[in-house]
Amino acid sequence: MTRTDRRAAVLGSPIAHSLSPVLHRAAYAALGLHEWTYDRFEVQEEALSEFVADCGAHWAGLSLTMPLKQVALRVVDVVEPLAEVVGAVNTLLFSPGGLKVGANTDVYGIVQALTHARSKITQVPTAGVIVGGGATAASAIAALGQLGITAPTIVVRSLGRSGVAIRAATAMGVSPQFLTLGTPEAAAAIGRADLLISTIPGPGSTALVELLPPELHAHQTLLDVIYEGWPTALPRAWAARGGTAAPGYDMLLHQAAEQVRLMTGKAAPLPKMRTALLSALGLSGG
Repeated sequence: MTRTDRRAAVLGSPIAHSLSPVLHRAAYAALGLHEWTYDRFEVQEEALSEFVADCGAHWAGLSLTMPLKQVALRVVDVVEPLAEVVGAVNTLLFSPGGLKVGANTDVYGIVQALTHARSKITQVPTAGVIVGGGATAASAIAALGQLGITAPTIVVRSLGRSGVAIRAATAMGVSPQFLTLGTPEAAAAIGRADLLISTIPGPGSTALVELLPPELHAHQTLLDVIYEGWPTALPRAWAARGGTAAPGYDMLLHQAAEQVRLMTGKAAPLPKMRTALLSALGLSGG
């Protein structure tokens, strides 16, 4: 490879569905980084350390998705403070000095997606609810904190499967209220939420539709992190009842844009990346 050739990739399992290559390649093209490449690799937890060790000096960084966000904490040399407190690394950077640095851009993606959706809303949010207890929920806790909500409600199927979110909340000094999905208390919290973030993967968020109140206010904003098949049942129902829905693909877009900035040192070409993403999702008309 030549001096200017650089590599990056997204790792995870399963990975075939990932749209990260669409976003990063669009950014490279717009930035004139024609010798940069971005690929995807199927990598399980036990293989991450070996994969990273085999990355040479031409590697700029890696995007990490499930199930690698926690194990990456043990693979890098330095963990940035936000990634450490969240307990999840979704971005691995190869520094010029040879150090492997773990970062988290999911928090940034969540904040930007909600901020964009609420650009015309003046009411300051005070009640935040997160559904789910995994790595994305941990990032959501930090995101709500940045938006001024430091006492969120976290709705989970089981406290026993919510260790990542519990550890993240403890590390942040946050004391959230935990409620069990399906209870009247959880439904009431969801109905009162100024900001609701659903981190349930796959079709699971559809079950939340039954918990929504008949009417919502425009300032009540939902971010469902699911981006395939947008709009899915939950954001459709939320908007139909008067609330504001932030597309899950906006979180994907903004976290990738921050990765591009960190890996290339250049401001991400957001409009070009958005166009490529919407096209890949079959939403070219917006």
